[in-house]
Amino acid sequence: MKLILFLLLPLQLLAQNFSREEISRWEKQAKQVTIIRDKWGIPHIYGKTDADCAFGLLYAQCEDDFKRVEANYIDILGRSAEVYGEKNLYTDLYTRLLIDSAEAQKDYGNSPAWLKKLLQAYADGINYFLYKNPSVKPALLNRFEPWFHLMWTDGSIAAIKSGGITAYDLKNFYSGDPRSTVLTQKFDEEEIATGSNGFALAPSRTASGKAILYINPHVTFYFRPEVHVISEEGLNAYGAVTWGQMFVYQGFNEHCGWMHTSGYSDVADVYTEKVIKKNGQFFYEYNKKELPVQQRAVTLRYKEGDQIKTKTFTTWYTQHGPVMGSSDGKWLTVKAVNRSMNALIQSYQRTKANGFEAFRKNMELVSNGSNNTVFADDKGNIAYWHGNFIPRRDTSFNWNEPVDGSITATNWKGLHTLAETIHLYNPASGFIQNCNSTPYTAAGISNPKKELYPFYMATEPDNFRGILAARLMEKAKRFTIDSMIAAGYNTHLAAFEKLVPALVSRYENEISKTDSVYTKLAEPIAILKSWDLKSGETSIATTLAIEWIEKLRQAINRVRVNGQEVDYVTRVNEYARTAATTEITGALLSVVNNLTNKYSTWKMPWGAINRYQRLTGALQETYDDNQPSLPVGMAASTYGCLPSYVSAYMNGSKKRYGYNGNSFICAVEFGKRVKAKSLLAGGQSGDPLSKHFGDQAEMYTKGVFKEVLFYKEDILKHVEREYRPGEILK
Repeated sequence: MKLILFLLLPLQLLAQNFSREEISRWEKQAKQVTIIRDKWGIPHIYGKTDADCAFGLLYAQCEDDFKRVEANYIDILGRSAEVYGEKNLYTDLYTRLLIDSAEAQKDYGNSPAWLKKLLQAYADGINYFLYKNPSVKPALLNRFEPWFHLMWTDGSIAAIKSGGITAYDLKNFYSGDPRSTVLTQKFDEEEIATGSNGFALAPSRTASGKAILYINPHVTFYFRPEVHVISEEGLNAYGAVTWGQMFVYQGFNEHCGWMHTSGYSDVADVYTEKVIKKNGQFFYEYNKKELPVQQRAVTLRYKEGDQIKTKTFTTWYTQHGPVMGSSDGKWLTVKAVNRSMNALIQSYQRTKANGFEAFRKNMELVSNGSNNTVFADDKGNIAYWHGNFIPRRDTSFNWNEPVDGSITATNWKGLHTLAETIHLYNPASGFIQNCNSTPYTAAGISNPKKELYPFYMATEPDNFRGILAARLMEKAKRFTIDSMIAAGYNTHLAAFEKLVPALVSRYENEISKTDSVYTKLAEPIAILKSWDLKSGETSIATTLAIEWIEKLRQAINRVRVNGQEVDYVTRVNEYARTAATTEITGALLSVVNNLTNKYSTWKMPWGAINRYQRLTGALQETYDDNQPSLPVGMAASTYGCLPSYVSAYMNGSKKRYGYNGNSFICAVEFGKRVKAKSLLAGGQSGDPLSKHFGDQAEMYTKGVFKEVLFYKEDILKHVEREYRPGEILK
């Protein structure tokens, strides 16, 4: 590997000057945009054209939290080491190998005129903000280019598909570490629960006879703001964007709504390559021929002290894609499509769909590689698509594992049509649910039939959220928006349905009453035995149960069935069946002792230690037991809690603080007029001095939603301020 290190430039670079021509163009476009902030600080952006809305939308996002807009583009451009130092080099290399900036620039040049206008306007909105707000100091990006958005054409900034190979695996290969790459599982329920919930009810299950959609992404807090864009070209979309996006990612318009859950359809594959070296050149075997391995130098910049240095990597490619690691003496390549112009076109155009037929037509672009989609419209239609971009493959191979790259049989054979993918259109059951779980439990009696589809279309098992959601939707009758919200905030923890009875049974039947453990656990066991399995602020049982299952995590993750790795639900339930009495009771006793040592009593209500706190608005929030915080009754979705709230002890804190889970949430009823209620983690602004930094925080912890202001006459009744981009606010 070639390595070059040299000093380049001081970090305090002067911001690139904007030309008079650019500024004049921005000022002219700003006059065509009106931003109305409602009483919650939500921006309603009105423009003559869609491009005007893109301009105003990005300007408004930068007002609310420029650092998050910039951070997302730093990540997707593979330039994080320029901000965070050498430790991020391999994260950047990973991104650069899987997402090609040269191809993004080429796509921009080939974009249809309407898309090019949008891309120019999105970049102009950010650049105009920087011009008008010189006190805002970018961490790195002093100018945004229109093609940046073509690096990020799908929904979530973190949705990079790599077939299970990680940046750590990549580092092992390109740093010269002799260890073989150990591939991570394609699906595993981790301690940090991420994902989303999407529910749709047909008119047969609602009180109004109209379809209802529930939008509930689970991400790191403050990952998405709430926005509304309205143009004279037919755009009228409300919902959430990931910071820096020019389209509403999860939301609705006056006719229909869409909710995306992260999907685990197999859209990226790992190939083993038989590589030999001849006369200083690497060759790989393909179809009984030796083909040269392509070589490309990738130069990355990284911060060291107050200077920028560079490091150049010699990277390798075969026809399948970049070399990302090695295993058993073979190189591993990844075939994936992590960005495409059609994906961005699909993402944007769906926001203007006027109902099911238009939305389905948009889905026929089969360009979305990371999402499932739950849909509802004003005609009463509900629908579900499990994935979208699905490569066609030979089903005789196990695509969960690396496949032989030397034969033609493992090549992708085009893409599945939309009709061939797993989908549901107006199921007779009247409901759809997906919680990053198997599609085969999505609709009760109308579930898709597993035997009709190749395995690689749905590699995920069920999870505890999906189990609960299926039960709740099956029981849904005469639901209203409020009924849907109540269901979405159901805190039943299905993970304990077998664990707690197993604990109680072993305690009562296998521990002697003369044993000191029996005496010490008598009261905790009694509390758990009478628990309704719902997490809550005042619940001592919740504290005991969650601290206990966290003690058991390693033991649960070691569970195998017939020597095979299994999904999290199976691991938990199998552990409940087979665990040793001393292990599960000993873990609970340890929890009781730890709580007593920390708080002088083990009888701690969940809300006393499970807290919401937002102090600084920084990308990495800090937490302080001595500063104000709010009690939270929710728990992590790992254990089945639909309103996910992942918390942990932070740097020695005595309390647990949430950092991941419910973000933007919205319940929508479609009809002649749209009715909706929404909620946002914390608030719209990332500025601690803004009243919208935490004005929804207590509502968020309680599940108290606000009325969505969608129609202009309603917005005008609740105006906080109205202005054009660039105007000085009084």
